[in-house]
Amino acid sequence: MTASDLLHDLLSDIRAETSVVEGILAGLNAGQWKSMTPAEGWSVGDHVTHLAYFDESAAKAAVDPAAFRDHAAVLESHGPDFSAWVASEYRTLAPAEQHEWFRRARAQLVSSFEELDPERKLPWFGPPMSPASSLTARLMETWAHGQDIAEAVDVPYPQSNRIHHIAYLGVRTFNFSFQVHGLPSPDSPISVRLLSPDGSPWDWGDANAQDRVEGSAIDFCRVVTQRSALAETDLIVRGPVATEWLGMAQAFAGPPTTTSPRRGKT
Repeated sequence: MTASDLLHDLLSDIRAETSVVEGILAGLNAGQWKSMTPAEGWSVGDHVTHLAYFDESAAKAAVDPAAFRDHAAVLESHGPDFSAWVASEYRTLAPAEQHEWFRRARAQLVSSFEELDPERKLPWFGPPMSPASSLTARLMETWAHGQDIAEAVDVPYPQSNRIHHIAYLGVRTFNFSFQVHGLPSPDSPISVRLLSPDGSPWDWGDANAQDRVEGSAIDFCRVVTQRSALAETDLIVRGPVATEWLGMAQAFAGPPTTTSPRRGKT
C-alpha cells in the first residue's frame, strides 16, 4: 500500500468512525450530555469538546504549521495535563454548541487532510508526524472517547475492523510505553496475535517470541488506549516483558498515566 492509499483509507475510516459517534450523540438529550463517564471527572460533553479541540489542532498543524506551534505553546503553558484544562475550559458551552463544534472541527480536519502530501511531516505535541500517523491518532481518539461516551449513556458501541489502525498503533508504541515511564526499551522480541471483530487473525512481531500477547483485538485496543486494565480483559499474556508492557501500555502522547482503570486520558 502506498502512502497515498493509506491516507485515503484512513480518511474513509475516520468518516465511518465519526458516523458511529454521531449516531450515539444524536440520540442524547441535554441531561445525558452531562452524564459522567468512566473517565473520572469527565462528562459526555467533555469528551466531545476534547475531540473538537484536538481536531482543530490537527487541522491547524496541516494547513499552518507556524500558527500551530504558537497554539501548542499556549496550550502547553497550562501544564502537562493540558487535556484537563481543555475539558474544564469548554464546560460552559451548551450541548448543542459542543455538538456543532465537533461536527465543524471534524469536517475541517477531513478537508484539511484530503489534499495533503502524504510524505509531509506535521508538527504536534511531541515529535512531528506524517499525515497518516496524525489521522491514525485522531481515529484512535475517536474510538477511545467513543467507548467512554457509549458506556456513560449505556448504549452499545458498534465495533469494526477499523480498529486495525488502533491495534497497529498500540504495537508501534511499544518502545514509547517504556520510554514515557523513564524505562529502557526491552530488547526482547514480542509476538502479538489478535482476533479482529470479524474473526480474522492479525499478527505483529516475531511469531517465535517467548513474550506473547493473544486475544481479542477489542480487548487489546481498550488496554493500549487505557480504557481497560489488563486484568479486566481476557487477553492471554506470556512473558515478563509482555506483562510489563501491557501493565502500562500507552498508545497516545503525553505524560505517563498509570491509574487503573485509566480512562479518558488521551
